[in-house]
Amino acid sequence: MTMTTSPIHFELPQQLSCPLPTEERGVARDEVRLLVSNHNGEDIQHRKFKALTDYLTKGDVLVVNNSATVAAALPIILESGQAARLHLSTQLDDLHWLAEIRAVHSNQSERWRNGTAGQAFNLPEGGLATLITPFYQNAQQLHLWKISLKLPLPWQEYLHQYGSPIKYQNLDQGYPLNYYQTFFSSVPGSAEMPSAARGFTPGIIEGLLQKGVQIIPITLHTGVSSLETGEMPYPESVIVSPLNAARINLAKAKGKHIIAVGTTAVRAIETATNAQGLVTAFNSQSELYIQPGYQMKIIDGLLTGFHEPEASHLYMLQALASKKHLRKAYEAAIQQGYYWHEFGDLHLILNH
Repeated sequence: MTMTTSPIHFELPQQLSCPLPTEERGVARDEVRLLVSNHNGEDIQHRKFKALTDYLTKGDVLVVNNSATVAAALPIILESGQAARLHLSTQLDDLHWLAEIRAVHSNQSERWRNGTAGQAFNLPEGGLATLITPFYQNAQQLHLWKISLKLPLPWQEYLHQYGSPIKYQNLDQGYPLNYYQTFFSSVPGSAEMPSAARGFTPGIIEGLLQKGVQIIPITLHTGVSSLETGEMPYPESVIVSPLNAARINLAKAKGKHIIAVGTTAVRAIETATNAQGLVTAFNSQSELYIQPGYQMKIIDGLLTGFHEPEASHLYMLQALASKKHLRKAYEAAIQQGYYWHEFGDLHLILNH
């Protein structure tokens, strides 16, 4: 499968591209800005995130990802003696993972492409990662390896002791793991934070529940997010329970809005939806690639961050909103100085 349409091009000013976490800026999580775009981009409003409840009504559904971020970066040394990091991406089974290797240069990292099958890397306290085979054979995919992982402890305990959160590019330092968790984080497994939910606080949750908004969790364990221009998403683990599938179906049948919190929630729910348009229980890998021309079966609104030019997430957004809609929203966001990326501001896309 290849990209079938041109991306949305725009110039992102450097000062907007990668803000510090709200904790470092002295800003409450629910005080980040919220751009609301509707009616093909003709209706754009600028609010604070705590105003989210104004755009939802009784019975509407927020589908949230309850995956918790793990400390998925482990230090390794390349054969050359250079420092590097092994970024665990997706757990395949008890012994095997998908992983990315990144060489470290001046506190930043870049892809390392010189691995060979059978090559092994020592990990802290006697752990061992062995490269088995490249997961993809073509250049339009992320440079992931299937690896075997031998650890002296259960993987969650091991990462808690010896791993660190994957550090986002353009940030000069890493931050504590709790900076990378959301209100809903409860099922460990994501290599990187499902960041669209970062603005939720107990006060916002209470307001939504008082209004009668339904908050329905699914699980999608996100992999590493270092996709480059033109690269497509890779498999990620999804769990949708029978109860929550039924709750979403009932709300949809009643004509309520189904708003995904994050592109991960879109991928999870659309993956679990059958040809008859019903969400079903699901516990497997999602390989769904949502791009322009895809017809959303369930999701009719999206809360998300702002995405880089050329990013694959922008293709997914074009399956929900028109290119014109997104272009107008992104032009407004740049003009008004919204922050991009995981610690930045948020965008509510509506089509009603």
